[in-house]
Formats: sequence, structure tokens, C-alpha cells
Amino acid sequence: MNRNRKIAAAIAAAGTLALGGAGAAVAGSGDDDSSDTPITGSALQSASDAALAVTGGGEVTETEVGDEEGAYEVEVTLPDGSQTDVHLDKQFNHVGSEAETGSEANDSN
Repeated sequence: MNRNRKIAAAIAAAGTLALGGAGAAVAGSGDDDSSDTPITGSALQSASDAALAVTGGGEVTETEVGDEEGAYEVEVTLPDGSQTDVHLDKQFNHVGSEAETGSEANDSN
């Protein structure tokens, strides 16, 4: 019976890791914080449009709902490779931006 519990625990752990990895891929998350929830649905398009308007272009590479600086955070990678986090309120208004520098910008590579 003890062996069966170990097998069940191993299967559950493998399933959790598999799902966690899929969630990180969807979120585009370069860090280990699996609690980050990506923006989805029509909010994703609205947040992306607002962030790209702030940065003047680039590519949305990561999103997060419930960011500490606002309702949404959108990471934009600019053509020169630099990254900027754009913080938005619930109505997708710009409330702040933060350029990532050094190792922060390279974490998603």
C-alpha cells in the first residue's frame, strides 16, 4: 500500500509539472512564479493595443492579470531587443511603464 501511494504521488507530481509547464508557455513567463495569470479573451487584445500604443510598437511577449502596479501588465519587446512593462488600469488606461534592464530583460531568453 505504501508503494501505491508513492506511485500515485509521483504521477500527481508529474501531472502538476506538465500542467505548470504548459501554463508558463501560454503566459510566456520567463520566471518561476507560476501564480501569474495571463490576460485572455477580448481583454488581451485591448491590453495589447493599449501597451503597443504606449511603446510605439514592438511585440507583446508576456501578459499578466492583477499586476501589483495596475489591473494588467503587458511586457513589450521593442525592435532593439529591449523590454518594457506597461501597466494598465481596468479600463486599459496607461498608469505606468518600467523598462527592464540587465538580467531582468534576459530572463525570458
